[in-house]
Amino acid sequence: MTASLTNELSEHQWHNLAEQEVARRLDTNLDTGLTAALVTKRRERFGSNELKSKPGKSPLVRFFLQFNQPLLYILLIAGAIKALLGQWVNAWVIWGVTLINAIIGFVQESKAESAIAALASSVQTNATILRDAKKMQVPSTELVPGDVVLLTSGDKVPADLRLVQVRNLQVNESALTGESIAIEKNTRSLNPDAPLAERTNMAYAGSFVTFGTGRGIVVAIGEGTETGRISQLIEQGTSLKTPLTRKFDKFSRTLLYIILGIAALLFAVGLGYGYSWGEMFEAAVAFAVSAIPEGLPAVVTVTLAIGVSRMARRHAIVRKLPAVETLGGATVICSDKTGTLTENQMTVQAIYAGDKYYTVTGVGYAPQGEILLDEKPVNWNNSPALKECLKAGLLCNDSHLEKKDEQWLVVGDPTEGALITVANKVLLTRSGLEEEMPRLDVIPFESEFQYMATLHETLSLASDTRHKTIYVKGSVEAILNRCQLRLDAEGNLSPVEAETVHQEVDAMANLGLRVLAFAKKSVSETQDTLDHADIEQDLIFLGLQGMIDPPRKEAIKAVEACQEAGIQVKMITGDHAVTAAAIASQMGFNQNGEVLAFTGRELAQMEKQELATAIEDGVVFARVAPEQKLRIVEALQSKGEVVAMTGDGVNDAPALRQADIGIAMGGAGTEVAKEASDMILTDDNFASIEAAVEEGRTVYRNLLKAIAFILPVNGGESMTILISVLLARDLPILSLQVLWLNMVNSIAMTVPLAFEPKSLGVMRQPPRKPNQPLLSKSLVQRILAISAFNWILIFGVFEWMRQTTGNIDLARTMAIQALVAGRIFYLLSISQLGSAVIDKLRGIRQTISDAPAIVIGIVCTIILQVIFSQWNLMNNLFSTAPLNLNQWLFCVLVGLPMIAVSALVNRFDPPN
Repeated sequence: MTASLTNELSEHQWHNLAEQEVARRLDTNLDTGLTAALVTKRRERFGSNELKSKPGKSPLVRFFLQFNQPLLYILLIAGAIKALLGQWVNAWVIWGVTLINAIIGFVQESKAESAIAALASSVQTNATILRDAKKMQVPSTELVPGDVVLLTSGDKVPADLRLVQVRNLQVNESALTGESIAIEKNTRSLNPDAPLAERTNMAYAGSFVTFGTGRGIVVAIGEGTETGRISQLIEQGTSLKTPLTRKFDKFSRTLLYIILGIAALLFAVGLGYGYSWGEMFEAAVAFAVSAIPEGLPAVVTVTLAIGVSRMARRHAIVRKLPAVETLGGATVICSDKTGTLTENQMTVQAIYAGDKYYTVTGVGYAPQGEILLDEKPVNWNNSPALKECLKAGLLCNDSHLEKKDEQWLVVGDPTEGALITVANKVLLTRSGLEEEMPRLDVIPFESEFQYMATLHETLSLASDTRHKTIYVKGSVEAILNRCQLRLDAEGNLSPVEAETVHQEVDAMANLGLRVLAFAKKSVSETQDTLDHADIEQDLIFLGLQGMIDPPRKEAIKAVEACQEAGIQVKMITGDHAVTAAAIASQMGFNQNGEVLAFTGRELAQMEKQELATAIEDGVVFARVAPEQKLRIVEALQSKGEVVAMTGDGVNDAPALRQADIGIAMGGAGTEVAKEASDMILTDDNFASIEAAVEEGRTVYRNLLKAIAFILPVNGGESMTILISVLLARDLPILSLQVLWLNMVNSIAMTVPLAFEPKSLGVMRQPPRKPNQPLLSKSLVQRILAISAFNWILIFGVFEWMRQTTGNIDLARTMAIQALVAGRIFYLLSISQLGSAVIDKLRGIRQTISDAPAIVIGIVCTIILQVIFSQWNLMNNLFSTAPLNLNQWLFCVLVGLPMIAVSALVNRFDPPN
């Protein structure tokens, strides 16, 4: 073993070396494998073949970190002060709010350690290897560089291998490369710059062998594998805060500084007036409690939780609460192609046979659809070339279809499933055809030859003779080179026109179709076996079939809806650029009339500025490596975009974690992708993303409504206490009464806003700017205006009733009830229920699906306020007094002007 082996393992391009050179550099024998002595040395040097994650924070530390928020600092301090003053009821209520928020945050938090653990389990398996010339099975963790691994159908690849021997070997690498179809492997050396998805002489850890057998040398283990590199990218990824949490942090810090500053000023002014330290300390605490929106964290949590519930009904499971709002603010959605935008079912869409071009309707493996010629259904019995082309696809086929839970599924190769389906659409079945033409022999598909061939026997009843026919399918180059004749439209033989065939192939390829060619050959009735020499020449060309994984119809509409909403949609896929661009064009990804596509190889060759421009302007990125997906997301974020990223494979995990919101596929997605994501789609459908964006925007709008409703009460209360102290007057409202209004009353009236339905134009508006503050200028003006009215209401009613009755408890109680009456009218004015009532009075019909929530909230509020003033226990606890009917009516009447104030504010700042 050479001294430079460590560097070679991590840096050398093994796909560029011949297998003998790989064996020499790794000091191994292809026939006998490593010796036990070498294995021991290498295990000591390189360690075990497993992924190790960094030790995470302890659960206790993670829990205490949930309190690391400025708004919660205020609540904790306020609770502590209340406890020091002996007001334990107040203290425990405040602490209860902070505790609930911490528990929810702790439960919902997604951890990178989980993603790494899922990644580690995805590559652990048993491996069949050669050591000391003996075939044995060992845990994959015991593999070392230089081990010779034997692969067979159904195996999970245990480490990164350079293949040295293959037979019909096909490996599904979709989790790593994004390529939806199993890759046909060979042993030929490749160019050094071959992208990961095109390294056909390599097999990577975590991928699956779907067909054939092979043998490979271990060239990388553990952290050195491609999967290991992805685990490091996950760990290095920046754990970004969501726009909502960033805005709340900024808002909370600003509020903290304002409250502390005013409380200190209040304390100093009071001392100047001659008040005692104790009196002013109580006044300062009362002001702080009145200014802090204690109910806001609970309302935000409830609003997000309701958004989570709504999204779940629309096939989107949210793993982190703030992600609900984040998706609503998305400016770019980067989506994988397979399954999300497409059906994930190969479908034949075009056939060229007998000089005629046929189109095929229907999607997926269900035998529903027609074969059309000039947009009219074709009679395939009168189209001998078409019939033979379909028969070749059915007979030269090793797969079959099954119906499970009302869904048609392919057992075998998706390409072969598409060939079966298109034949079934004209009532040609494989079982019926094989009864007439039983298979005698087969040459399985081999990447070296690029074709598959089957030998069939047909008994002629008229002459009692047996005919033998070979059917062949494969790449156009492999088939056409062996054909001298073709079957024309009438079923007659004529010379092949290769140029015409290639023109048809190019036309199909430009549509993103994968093209297969079909041929047949009659042989002697005595032939019972099949060999490659039998199909070297004299084949009769039957035609072409072009297939694609077609876009979902609902996804096309969803992409259009996102674009109307000002959201860019980009496709990032492991598929070929031509195929991806064709699907993007069909789905309306066109930007300025064209689909700008870039491959991973092109991106790798770009300078930094050129790369940034390409990422901003491009709509399709094909054949991209995992780190390139990550860089694309980072580049978009650096330009101020809020990025939503979808993915299902191991290779998507780093980008999913880096994105502002990572969206994993619930059906086809790997556990690694799910653990790294913020949201999971249960139906793997892009249309569900569009629905979730709609719900996210609705959640954000409802959050702003909640803030616009809660903060004016705090503003009115704090203004009342501040001005009362400055004027040396009795407080119109006590700190415990403030707590009732801020917690019980506010929550009862604000939570219904979380149930507000979406507005009709929510997806016709552009995304809000990521740097837009939580409190916009118009929202601040609204809060100040309503706060001023609330202060006038509280102060005015208190002074009026105190002077007329001399009962300070009654005056405070009526001031509070008048404030609540005004709040009810304000709630109606900003809800869609209020708008619907006004529209109905104008003769405009409007249906509100979630109106009962507002009604229930108002009814509960009235009941609670009656208890607050009429129950003796509450009178003693909160220093309130019972009201008579006239006093109740007075409170309602003085609250009525809120309608006019709110209407005036709504003219300049509509709530919906």
